[in-house]
Amino acid sequence: MDYILESSDINDYLAADHYVDFENPLIRKKADELFANFSDEEEEEKIKAAFEFVRDEINHSADIDSERVTKRASEVLEYKEGICYSKSLLLAALLRCAKIPAGLCYQRLTRGDTPDTGYIVHGLNAVYLSNKKKWLRIDARGNKLNVDAQFTGEDEKIAFPVRREYEETDYPTIYAALHPSIIRVFETYNNRKIQELEIDGL
Repeated sequence: MDYILESSDINDYLAADHYVDFENPLIRKKADELFANFSDEEEEEKIKAAFEFVRDEINHSADIDSERVTKRASEVLEYKEGICYSKSLLLAALLRCAKIPAGLCYQRLTRGDTPDTGYIVHGLNAVYLSNKKKWLRIDARGNKLNVDAQFTGEDEKIAFPVRREYEETDYPTIYAALHPSIIRVFETYNNRKIQELEIDGL
């Protein structure tokens, strides 16, 4: 897929904001722990460490049937849970702490196994591999039955490859900040189960 960068300035993918709040002491402390044993040159090792932490140690709220809404990276880390959009904020925050450019990406997927179940928007990340001069999507949603997302540094292995015969879509833009549609729902609803029903396309 040919990616479209929301910003031509790589620094925008390194910046902190209200949602990717990596200046928060909780985020800084966790980043220091995750990256303590890696040199500046070990970029992919840092990416893998952050990716696997968010994928494996932060619960997806739906998997634990939680109604909590975590809206900022620091909240995701504090409560150890979040939906896909929230987990992608935490991963972006940790990577940006390490001065690794990270963006936010989205897919339109069927809610269930077939189109008659309706559609949802799924959030994931893209990370810039400076040694390979390329962006690669990574998905820390959390593995489960029939979901096996990995970071290899080569080809992407995301949670949900799209099924075009079902009109599923990879949105090609790599965003530097949370999409306005996600912000609107974040700030309108405080119940995860309601919130997930509100976004079916960008």
